[in-house]
Amino acid sequence: MCGIVGMVGRGSVNQEIYDSLLLLQHRGQDSTGIATAEPGGAVHMHKARGMVREAFRTRDMRALLGTIGLGHVRYATKGTASSEEEAQPFYVNAPYGIVLIHNGNLTNTRELTDELFHKDRRHLNTSSDTELLVNVLGGELQSTISGPDLDPDQVFDAVTRVHERVEGSYAAIALIAGHGLLAFRDPFGIRPLILGTRRHDDGHYEWVVTSESLVLENGEFEVVRDVDPGEAVFIDLEGQLHTRQCASDPKLVPCSFEYVYLARPDSIMNGISVYEARLRMGERLADTIAKYTPPGAIDVVMPIPDSSRPAAMQVARKLGIEYREGFYKNRYIGRTFIMPGQAVRKKSVRQKLNAMSSEFKGKNVLLIDDSIVRGTTSKEIIQMARDAGAKSVTFASAAPPVRYPHVYGINMPSRLELVAHGRTIPEIAAELGADYMVYQEVEDLKAAILEGSDIEDLDMSCFDGRYVTGTVTEEYLAWVEGSQES
Repeated sequence: MCGIVGMVGRGSVNQEIYDSLLLLQHRGQDSTGIATAEPGGAVHMHKARGMVREAFRTRDMRALLGTIGLGHVRYATKGTASSEEEAQPFYVNAPYGIVLIHNGNLTNTRELTDELFHKDRRHLNTSSDTELLVNVLGGELQSTISGPDLDPDQVFDAVTRVHERVEGSYAAIALIAGHGLLAFRDPFGIRPLILGTRRHDDGHYEWVVTSESLVLENGEFEVVRDVDPGEAVFIDLEGQLHTRQCASDPKLVPCSFEYVYLARPDSIMNGISVYEARLRMGERLADTIAKYTPPGAIDVVMPIPDSSRPAAMQVARKLGIEYREGFYKNRYIGRTFIMPGQAVRKKSVRQKLNAMSSEFKGKNVLLIDDSIVRGTTSKEIIQMARDAGAKSVTFASAAPPVRYPHVYGINMPSRLELVAHGRTIPEIAAELGADYMVYQEVEDLKAAILEGSDIEDLDMSCFDGRYVTGTVTEEYLAWVEGSQES
């Protein structure tokens, strides 16, 4: 999971890209980067480890000249989280000069690496699948062009061949120096990408393409639509929009985890309000809680802030139980789920949350979280509730048990790391230290997200083990488990 944004403006775009990355910071905290280009084709780039506010100084921003650019916040799923070399954007100088950012995860990196070395004669400096993607795009574009000029059809032909070679999830934005901005989405639309526009004072249109709709609203852009699965969008330097469907058999199957946890609640993805989806998750979870917990076992409902709050409010309302805020959140600590390494996650839980004894003492508490992945955070939180005086702790997840690796852009590489893998729900409760444990049903989650939408399917692979691209094998999962950092 990462956050991406690309802009084509009439004036300098560096500040707006920076502001957009601040809005997308929840999607990645490992590193960040911005690249811009001037009309003559000169490319300027700055990237660094850490959060957006830490990475860019005034001198860095002044050097990012140009009316077209892109930006990225990274949460590592491939490569090394601590390496600045893995930070995006990635650049290749031929043809023209291409700078690319990417949200997602390629699942045929071994094959692509071999092809790039032996067929395309291209060299890779890192293990990042984004570097693979920019080189595949560069190679296909190089084979497409026949002269000094570049027209949109040549760009779309290259993207068509990228789709034929690349497997997995990818929402990508590329700056082609001296020509324009390209954005494309994988044929399943697993990772989000939305297009917006606004009219400049001179009558020309400015454009933005990004991961979440909140960027458009903040910049007073009008939402045009989501980029379709398999579609490519090319915006030239004059602000003219060109589009083409570049996949042979596209089908929208977005990632369910975007709605569970990843996206901000004030975003709309694929026409679905994230906030309203989370409310519906709470409605359905309440029925399951009532079914599996004894009468009188719950005195008060509390969310684990922040992403579980809508679901917790609906659970309390539907069950007719008092809703309280028992945990105070330190907002200067990053999201623990996307922090690299178990030790870092565990240490940061108590730095991030503080349990208020006045809300817990002597009460039978129902804690609601958006999901439970490794269980590290959940176990610490349950113990914090007990230390604060809770009489009993029931723990409920607005998502089903995470039993399978997520290979499409979320760092859940090893089944052995997942607390639900190979355990029954009572065994999970014992492992985490809860008196009772309740999970959302798989079909209830799907129904809660899709209610009122014309989307027919979701990627729920981490819950049900069904990988929508059809190219994920047991051998691949074993290889990922053996090669990823924990």
